Amino acid sequence: MHLSPRIPTSEPIDTHQKALQVNLDPRRYGTFAEIGAGQEVVRWFFRVGGGAGTIAKSMSAYDMKVSDAIYGRASRYVCRERLQAMLDYEHKLNLDRLKDVRGDTTAFFAFADTVSARNFQGTNDCHGWIGVKFQAHPRDDDSQIIIHVRMLDNEAALQQEALGIVGVNLVHGAFALNHEPELLVDSLLDGLSTSRIEIDMIEFSGIAFRHVDNRLMSLKLVELGLTGAAMFAANGDVLQPSEFFHRKPILVERGSFRPVCNVNLDMLHCAHEKFTQLPSVQGKEVAQVMEITMRNLKAEGEIDLRDFLARADVMSACGMTVLISDYFQYYRLASYLSRYTKESIAITMGAASLLDLFDEKYYAGLEGGILESFGRLFKNDLKIYCYPLRDQTTGEMTTCENLEIKPELQKLYGYLKDRGGINDLDNFNSDCLNIFSRDVLCKIKQGDMSWETMVPPPVADVIKSRSYFEYQAT
Repeated sequence: MHLSPRIPTSEPIDTHQKALQVNLDPRRYGTFAEIGAGQEVVRWFFRVGGGAGTIAKSMSAYDMKVSDAIYGRASRYVCRERLQAMLDYEHKLNLDRLKDVRGDTTAFFAFADTVSARNFQGTNDCHGWIGVKFQAHPRDDDSQIIIHVRMLDNEAALQQEALGIVGVNLVHGAFALNHEPELLVDSLLDGLSTSRIEIDMIEFSGIAFRHVDNRLMSLKLVELGLTGAAMFAANGDVLQPSEFFHRKPILVERGSFRPVCNVNLDMLHCAHEKFTQLPSVQGKEVAQVMEITMRNLKAEGEIDLRDFLARADVMSACGMTVLISDYFQYYRLASYLSRYTKESIAITMGAASLLDLFDEKYYAGLEGGILESFGRLFKNDLKIYCYPLRDQTTGEMTTCENLEIKPELQKLYGYLKDRGGINDLDNFNSDCLNIFSRDVLCKIKQGDMSWETMVPPPVADVIKSRSYFEYQAT
């Protein structure tokens, strides 16, 4: 099972044509409620003609007290909570007022957005929540799509234009492509580019999307380049990074997690123990995530969806939040994380990965080479916690103290270590040092049941119950 590239069935249609198609569909009728960047989406439906057959109401409750009076109070005005209140209120209003009169022939909808576009001073975070709640068919149960966008244009007018286009794409996709969610995701940036809009979260719910796995849709966002990273919780719910990481110290473990082994959890536990001793972290809730890179997922060619879901499920069995990223270079990951928090950030890795970090071939594309890379990686006082590696033949331990760094990089390594950027983990469980995921994977495939002692019990249960990683019950 693989993610397949989009194969167009016809010529792509532009924003004007999409809005017109919706207006000319006699089944579609609903409300547009927009806060924060003008009525940029509904403007398209007015402009192309035929809007009277589609638009029941258009509104913009700009004033906070007015907005609160309609939708109820919210802790923030550009947040998912506010968007959901808008969608629920407006959709219910349409159904209450109109379903008895025209419910047999009309599929009602409510579109909403709440957006923080570039302010006059240019000092705010430019982002927004956009959603559509709709009936796929008349009298149908409700379905819903919610996305979170970051607007990357430098001018408010351009941001408003981009918002209008992505809003039309969402409405058109919900109506025309709800049976093909992968194509719907692919269509969201039609008429735009990733230099103008980033979509870092999407969630499908309701009757039309009852078979959609939102984890796969998160993966699709990253694969298509609509965002550099996407997240979901242990229960499978998609997460919006800025809300999950907001004002929290962050600890990340990168790996293949095929499967999650005892050593993975020990590495995270040891790093967490050290990290939380820092004065800047003490007493604060740490956001812990397991991260998989697209490079790792594509190590054997195209992404295997069953393999991806197996990894996601074993991480979830450990109660972990999952981050999928396209940031193979650690400095890019650090830059991404520092976008969302001013608190401390730490990455834990094994000694072999730390050695790779000092391999200059990975920085050939940077004008400043490895020095530029490390300048970016450590500029916000990021911490690396190194888990030891035991040689399976000799029993010798590789740690931060004896890592074999090239002579020309030893002073750089020493500097980073002395200033606290690179730290040893000496609080490890020695029983975990002989566990390697590649060995566990081989034992699973060979039917050697000793693998069960090398992984957490919930992981073993998931692998056996779902026959992951080629497990076969004996």
